Amino acid sequence: MSEYIPGTCNIGKGEIRRRQFVALIGFVLIIVSAYGLISQKSPQSARLGIFAPAMIFAVGWIQSRRKFCLAFGLMGTFNFGKLGQLSKVADSDAKLADRKTALSILGQSVVLALAITGLIYFIPA
Repeated sequence: MSEYIPGTCNIGKGEIRRRQFVALIGFVLIIVSAYGLISQKSPQSARLGIFAPAMIFAVGWIQSRRKFCLAFGLMGTFNFGKLGQLSKVADSDAKLADRKTALSILGQSVVLALAITGLIYFIPA
């Protein structure tokens, strides 16, 4: 998609690539952190720290898949042009739809990050 659709699509290709990169960083942080925690036989409770990189991964990945930026949705903005060049959403119904989608993405991200954290937490040491 290359145009703003309220509650459905609020970012273009450049912004999508940026979120894919964030997801990649989060994924690498999960792998490196999990490897370190497990190989060093850290206390199992320390594995709960995986939640932070898992959240970075989850937010980036879900936003890139949905073509929708959580922050832009909450701020009432969108971008299909040059990176950083935001446009404001004028219609109040469109803003409401965007906020609903943004909160949905946040909820999905938390659930995914919790699932990843749970998987890492329960890996036998």
